[in-house]
Order: sequence, then C-alpha cells, then structure tokens
Amino acid sequence: MTSGAPGRRMAPERLAELIPAFAADDALLALLHDAGRTVTVPAGQYVFRAGDACQAFLLLLDGRVRVQITAENGREVTLYRLGSGGSCLLTTSCLLGGDHYPAEAVVEQDAAALVLPWASFQTALDRSPAFRRFVFDGFASRLTHVIRKLEQITFTGVDARLAAALLEHSEGGAGALTHQHLAVELGTAREVVSRHLKRFETAGWVRLGRSRIDILDPDRLTALAAPALGD
Repeated sequence: MTSGAPGRRMAPERLAELIPAFAADDALLALLHDAGRTVTVPAGQYVFRAGDACQAFLLLLDGRVRVQITAENGREVTLYRLGSGGSCLLTTSCLLGGDHYPAEAVVEQDAAALVLPWASFQTALDRSPAFRRFVFDGFASRLTHVIRKLEQITFTGVDARLAAALLEHSEGGAGALTHQHLAVELGTAREVVSRHLKRFETAGWVRLGRSRIDILDPDRLTALAAPALGD
C-alpha cells in the first residue's frame, strides 16, 4: 500500500468471523495473525497507483475502495469496487505474475485492510485449500465483473448504462450524484453524461439539481436500462 497508518495483528476470531471459510483452518488463522498487519487508510487516499510495485496481499476488512484506470487525458473509468471481506483482482494478478500495478485504487469510505507480505501469501496458497479457494474465487468473480463492464462499455449505449447507474445509486427515488461521478462509472465523458441527463429531464424521467438527481419515472428508466441489466 502506498499510504496508511500501520496497525497491529488481527485476532484470529475476527478473521474467522469475517471470512467463515477460514474458521476451520487453525494453521491459516495463525499464519494470518502472525504475518499479517492491519492498516487504516482514510477516504480520498490512494491504496496503490499505476506503476507501483505489488509486494503484499490485501484483504479489505472495512470500508470501500474503488479500483480505476486513468487515461493520459485525465479520464477515469471505474473497474470495480471492494467492500468488507473483499480481495483485489489486480493485487492477486500482480503478486502471481510479478508485475507492477496497471491501475489505481482510491478509498471511498475510510478503510481498514489486512496486509499479508508476498512470502506469507505464497505460504498460505501452498498450505491452505481454504485460502486458495478464497483467493481464486475472488479473482474469478472480479474478472467476470470487469469483462462484463467492458462488454457494456463496448456494446451497450450510454443511455441504457446511465439509466442503470441512476437506478443502482438511487435510494427512495433520489440519488446524491454528480455528472462527473456518473461519467467515471460509465467510462465516458462528463459532457456526454450531461447531455443524456438533460434529455432524461426533458422527458420527465428525472429532475436535476445541485449534486443531486431525483428519479421521477423509475419504470421508464428500468425499461431503458434493460440492455445494461441483462434483462
């Protein structure tokens, strides 16, 4: 990790509670307790940046982290997010392949993570079937998500993806969103998002406000979002 306050060892009981699959593997819990350290990273800070060396396995204990790529022109595209109990696809890939990070991770909500050095990560993979399943199941799940996202960006229209994003982020018919946030989520330009949102507003589907988008016609947005939702 490129930033964060170093912490202490993590109690095996907490690990077993967070990852139930580890509960029956006392040797694994002992290894994670002895070799791992917890770190805390506040919101807005980077966990890693493109080009950083990958030296440890990261298991998110709390908070939320966004993994994204940033083009030379500054345009950002969100690849996936990590929540409590999640492991990072890119970290696993870089550790196994000996590569540097090709993207960056930024903390969205104050985060705590267990950091396991590379050598201990390899030991856990070699000795613990439960740890191997956890790592590779997480790897497969994240990879599938990224492929689906790339398919959406390539083959699904912005209007459908925007409608799906609005529905996903809405709570009680309203969402505290910015045009830039949506552009990052969709992998497009802010101007494109603004143009489509204005069309949605003219049609009476949403109401635009300052850092706020109210959904007025969720049924119409749901119908429009069907290609992005796989319906």
